[in-house]
Amino acid sequence: MKTAFLLRSRGCSGASGAGQARFRSMAQALALGVVTLMGGSLWMRTSVMAQTAAKSPGSETVPVGNTEPGKKLYVSYGCYECHGRAAHGGTGPRLGPDALPFSIFLQYVRHPGGTMPPYTAKVASDQDLADIYAFLKSLPEPPKAKDLPLLKP
Repeated sequence: MKTAFLLRSRGCSGASGAGQARFRSMAQALALGVVTLMGGSLWMRTSVMAQTAAKSPGSETVPVGNTEPGKKLYVSYGCYECHGRAAHGGTGPRLGPDALPFSIFLQYVRHPGGTMPPYTAKVASDQDLADIYAFLKSLPEPPKAKDLPLLKP
């Protein structure tokens, strides 16, 4: 019924004809695009998880970062706008306190997927990102859902 309404509102006659075929092909292309984007996002997550699992926790050298400048940089680069002030998530995923290994964090910030803008070395130095990473690692764990008074019966 919606299809017939859309076709009529665009000047197409009835439930058949070239207008309906064009509408169907546009809908199929849109669906294919959504599936492709979802598949790419799933591939990226799987790839990052595989890379993370391949490294042992102590095998990585992390540059020394400072939490205070990291907190200021987190705000000045606008990270909080998507990830929240405490990096517990928002429109972007949760980042702290159990952040990814630094090498994966650096790789993703430089070449992100989805809607996050890339932060190249011209925009954010490795030291800036090390400071932000130190800030993320210093954050406390978010409260458990069972401990939130608002969620108690």
